[in-house]
Amino acid sequence: MLGFVGVVIFGGTLPATRIAVAAIDPFALTALRTAIAGLCALTLLLILRRPLPARRLWPQLAIAMLCIAVAFPFLMAVALQSVDASHGSVVLGILPLATACVAVAITHERPKPLFWIASLIGAAIVVAFALRQGGGALSAGDLLLFAAVAASAVGYGFSGRLTAQMPGWEVISWVLVMALPISLPAAAFTWPADVAAIPLKPWLALLYVAVFSQWIGFFAWNAGMALGGIARVSQVQLLQPFVTFAFAAAFNDEAITLQVVLFAAAVICVVAISARSRTLPAPVAPV
Repeated sequence: MLGFVGVVIFGGTLPATRIAVAAIDPFALTALRTAIAGLCALTLLLILRRPLPARRLWPQLAIAMLCIAVAFPFLMAVALQSVDASHGSVVLGILPLATACVAVAITHERPKPLFWIASLIGAAIVVAFALRQGGGALSAGDLLLFAAVAASAVGYGFSGRLTAQMPGWEVISWVLVMALPISLPAAAFTWPADVAAIPLKPWLALLYVAVFSQWIGFFAWNAGMALGGIARVSQVQLLQPFVTFAFAAAFNDEAITLQVVLFAAAVICVVAISARSRTLPAPVAPV
């Protein structure tokens, strides 16, 4: 149930971002989103008097910060200026595969050949979808989404590795706090000039992606994996594209075509096959 709560929260990210970038510049949205989440995280860490992470963990936190708190939200925000949230959900549906590939690289897993076959098929399906939607060519939005997938996969991989050293909520909180020296000045510099001209709906969307997508969603997701196991609970993430479809239809007035649903279902099937074909990770030496 905790894993499903996390999926529902994350499923609203693309539709909310689509709403926000209609009135807020992607640079400003990224800076404000990360700064708000970082201030919330800092407040909680101070209230609970959590000690600073060990210095040996700082490089991994820095990599996770650059990927999760800076690169991914910015690339996604720019991409969603030109593509629908439902389109983005199909492309981002390959994220579990990309994250698994990163995990293989940094944890020295030895997956079965079926894992690599499924990964290649999944990538081919997503590229085929993007080409079909783009009239035979990849759009700039698709390229940005692919870059966002790569950044997020690296960030999730290192975040997952850090959960062996501290609770998952602390990992995301310290990641966001580490970003504050970047996000606060950036938020001040990119603050919209005519705030009164921005409707309420984009502001609410900004608060959603800042507080829930960037921060609280990880609380439920990481807690669920801690209780039920990563392999079991991660399967719930296969529902995320369909959660996004529901949000996109309700809040973005997007028409969800049969073609989009079928491509999403194909990606989900491939991700499920790849997840079941992975072996247990090899022991990781302390870092």
